[in-house]
Amino acid sequence: MDEKELNSKRSSKHSHLQKEEQHKNEHQDERTKVTRFSVSLDPLLLQEFDEMIEKIGYNRSTAIVTAMRNFIVDRLWEGEVGEVVGAITLIYDHHRSGVTEELINIQHDYHHEITTTTHVHLDHDNCLEIVAVRGQTQRIRELAEKLTANRWVKQSKISILKI
Repeated sequence: MDEKELNSKRSSKHSHLQKEEQHKNEHQDERTKVTRFSVSLDPLLLQEFDEMIEKIGYNRSTAIVTAMRNFIVDRLWEGEVGEVVGAITLIYDHHRSGVTEELINIQHDYHHEITTTTHVHLDHDNCLEIVAVRGQTQRIRELAEKLTANRWVKQSKISILKI
């Protein structure tokens, strides 16, 4: 092999290694890329959030990523088909005009899916409602969406299991 062929071979090998390194870096960039976004929220909620994440040693980004992942996992059942069981838990201010009546009306529309409800008076303003459900995924999804969409529902948790 003459010197020209040797240099050509070295150049080709070097070019191939550069392409491999570039591909590796591009793939790594995709995994490490982040998106910044802003969120508008109640300052007291942010203060509570910051206090909680400080207690467990998280920073805001880690806590938000964890919350987003949990939100996604909690909603995976919604893509299922078939019968499910579970509970829809709500905390709401019963003094707000029409909230109790609206929640009761929604529940009456889904009386075949609701096996029982428990209503607890937490304090002067707040009520806890636990709605046990059993039925087809689509109907349970609709019920959960309607109950949690009420603007006076302060917090909700949906726990659904496939049977």
